[in-house]
Amino acid sequence: MIKIGLTGSIASGKTTASRIISRKRGPLFSADFIVKKIYQNKKFKKKVSKKFNIKFNSNFKKELKKKVLQKKTNLKRLEKIIHPMVRKEMHLFSKKNKYKKFLFFEIPLLIENKLSRYFDVIIFIKSSYRLRLSRYLLKKAGNAKLFSILNNHQFKDNLKLKFCDHVVVNNNSLSILKKKLLTIIKSYE
Repeated sequence: MIKIGLTGSIASGKTTASRIISRKRGPLFSADFIVKKIYQNKKFKKKVSKKFNIKFNSNFKKELKKKVLQKKTNLKRLEKIIHPMVRKEMHLFSKKNKYKKFLFFEIPLLIENKLSRYFDVIIFIKSSYRLRLSRYLLKKAGNAKLFSILNNHQFKDNLKLKFCDHVVVNNNSLSILKKKLLTIIKSYE
């Protein structure tokens, strides 16, 4: 089994890249997808509501974003709750798929959370700041201030590059991204 981790800065195109490279090759673990599932969990919502003094209602994510915007340390507090849950799911995924040739993992904070040792290959998806900001705003995930907080919370690209086996610059078309990724995966097939 070859475990391939994909990482990159916020809105660099990790999700698109991970779908391209894993297609018909092996199962894909998405940390972002797991986080979305966690946010739907009532126990999680109650725990976070209590910890951040948020009313337990349907605007949970919106209220939580406000807390992060108000105080940057709230992001770290939130991660201390979420990251162990995501890591547990990652280990379960690995166990469940231990006989597959390839396992793919899309993990935004792979380097920051010192997860490099879990992977045989790490691919860094890199994009320009301006392009990432415009992608983020197009997704309507938040505003420029939230993007800045999340972006500054991650390691700078030049530091992340030291931990990665491959760097894929994603500033162009989808077809160019696909070509670059397929060149990399072919060297492991």
